Amino acid sequence: MTMRGWGLALAAVAAFGASSSAMAKQGVIASVNWPGSAWRLTATQGPDVPDPVMDGDPIPGVIRLCLSKDGGRHCSPALPDLLAISADISANKDDIYSEAHDLHDARIVYPREGRPLLLVKVSSVRSVDGDQRVGFAALGYDKAKDGFTLAYRANTGHNNNQEIRYIESGPLRGAIIRAEPTSNAPFGFWITVSKLGPTGTYVQALRYRSATRYGDGNPLAVIDSEMPNLMGRLGLWHAGQKLPAPAKCANPHLKAQALWC
Repeated sequence: MTMRGWGLALAAVAAFGASSSAMAKQGVIASVNWPGSAWRLTATQGPDVPDPVMDGDPIPGVIRLCLSKDGGRHCSPALPDLLAISADISANKDDIYSEAHDLHDARIVYPREGRPLLLVKVSSVRSVDGDQRVGFAALGYDKAKDGFTLAYRANTGHNNNQEIRYIESGPLRGAIIRAEPTSNAPFGFWITVSKLGPTGTYVQALRYRSATRYGDGNPLAVIDSEMPNLMGRLGLWHAGQKLPAPAKCANPHLKAQALWC
C-alpha cells in the first residue's frame, strides 16, 4: 500500500459566542452544537510553536478540546485526552505526541436513527519519519443524566497506512473500522470492525489478518482494499455480486483476494 494522508485541519465553522471571548482569542477552529441542548464542543488552537522534532521550525499550535454546557467554564471529563497513552497525567507530561496539533474531524453522526454520536479525531506533531499519533473518539449523550458517555476510543499512527474510519452509510452504516499493521511476516494489517451495541458503546464484531500486504503497490486505502474480505466475513457480500468499491474506482477487481482499481 502507498501512504495515505489524513487531510488538513478543519476551518472555523462557527463563533463560540460572547461568553467565551477568552477562548475565542486563541482561535476557534471548530464548534459543534449538540442538538436540543446547551452542550457544545469547541476546538481552539493556540499560536504557532517551535517543532520539537524538526529543528524548531514553526508548526500549528496546540489544540484544546472542550465539551461544555456553560460557555467553556467547565469541560466535561467524558471527552478524554485523545492522544494520551496513559490515564496518569504525569506519565504523559514528557510525551510530545500526547498533544493535538491537527483537527481532522468534529461532527455529529447518526449510526442509527435517533441515536446521534459526537465524533472527534485529532493528531499530534509529526516524527522524523512523518508519523503522527492519531486519536479518535465517539461519544453518546444521555438525556436523562444530561451528560456524555464514551462510546469508542482508539489511537493509531499515520505513515504505515493505519486508519480508523467511521462508516457513514450502506450495510456497514455506523460501524468503525480500524486497520493496524501486523508486527510479523507476512506484513499486512489487523482489520477490526466494531459496531454500536445495545448499551450505547461499541463492541468488536470482527477481527482478522488482511489479504492486503504492506508495500504491495495498491494505491487504495487498506480499508477500501479489504472491503470485499471484510463484508464477506460479515455476510454482507458474496462472490459474484458487484464488488464493494469506493467512488472513482474505474475497474474494480480482486488481486490476491484484495480489491484493486
